[in-house]
This record gives sequence, C-alpha cells and structure tokens, in this order.
Amino acid sequence: MNITTDQATIESVILEVSDPVAASAFYAAAFGLGDQLRVRATEAPTTGFRGFILSLVVSQPSTVDSLVGTALEAGATTLKPAKKSFWGYAGVVRAPDGAIWKIATSSKKDSGPATREVDDFVVLLGVDDVKATKKFYVERGLAVAKSFGGKYVEFDTPPSSVKLALYGRRAAAKDAGVPPEGTGSHRIVLGGTIGPFADPDGFAWEGAV
Repeated sequence: MNITTDQATIESVILEVSDPVAASAFYAAAFGLGDQLRVRATEAPTTGFRGFILSLVVSQPSTVDSLVGTALEAGATTLKPAKKSFWGYAGVVRAPDGAIWKIATSSKKDSGPATREVDDFVVLLGVDDVKATKKFYVERGLAVAKSFGGKYVEFDTPPSSVKLALYGRRAAAKDAGVPPEGTGSHRIVLGGTIGPFADPDGFAWEGAV
C-alpha cells in the first residue's frame, strides 16, 4: 500500500488508560496539548517498558523546566531530572498512567522568558528492527527526514502534525532511563491519514477522527 506523502500525517496520539478522567485532568494540567493528545479507557494488561517515548521539543531550558514542573505537580514521577547534556537540555518523567514523556531542547541557554510553547510533539517508537520498520512506514507514504543507519529514523511530517521517529528498543529504554523489558499492550494508538493497521512491532494505527 502506497500513499502520497502529502496525505501521510499523524493527527493525534491516543493513550489507553485505566482512568480516563484522571488522565485527562493530568495532561491538561501538565502539558495542555489539546486535541493532539486523547485518552480512552482500557484494562489491557501491560508491564514494564511499553516501547515508546512521547517527546515534547521546546525552544529553551526554562520551557523544559516549566513543563517538567507542572507534570510533577500534577502527579508525574521523575525518571531523569532535567539537566544539560551534549545534545542540549532535557528531562524525562513518567505520567500517572505509565506513559513516558521526554521534554527537551537543543539549546543550552535561555534566549528569553520562559514559555509553555511546544515546537514539536514527537512519538518515538522503540522497535526491534529499525531498518525493517522504516521500510514499512516508507511504503505507507511517510518520507524520511533523517536516518542514521539502523539506529535512528525521523520521518518528515507537516509542521502542524505529530512527528514520528524510530529508535532501537534498548536505545529508547536507555534514553528514557528504564529497563528495556516489557510485555502486554503498548497502550497507545496513533490516529492519522495512513491507518488503520498494526506495524511490525504491534503499534496500532487508526484513521484520523
């Protein structure tokens, strides 16, 4: 199945949670992502690393601190405290529903007052075979923006849509600060113009609503 790249967009990320009311309240307080992030009820069993990281890319360290701060105030727990690294400045938290969030910027210094603005919302899938999964998504209309062999792939999507990237599962878990082992449901569904289907690692897609 081939779809033209101007159709290949991710409109929303749907997290499957045991308590949708509590999850909705958490995400409204923590990040305020609007319709790009939705929740719905599930009791599907899941343990350990679910195989994905949700990343918010922002402009400067003070914005990272602001978003991490509201997430922790709303009930998240710290996996990696926000700090400088070779790549910039980032922190990782786990939401009360179990989803892992990384808030990051490539900048190491503030260029202005802190804001709450998110530049990019990225779904990073930790997969068993980056090259094979890359091929799968290319065949469904996603163009590659960046690719580093079998280690990392970032797809080219419109500025207004959620972005998609691939990492090896172990590398993704290390980036999140958690063990790579995990079983059961991913508890995430991607809504976009290229679904419905399940990818080679079992991540589910459905049509945009």
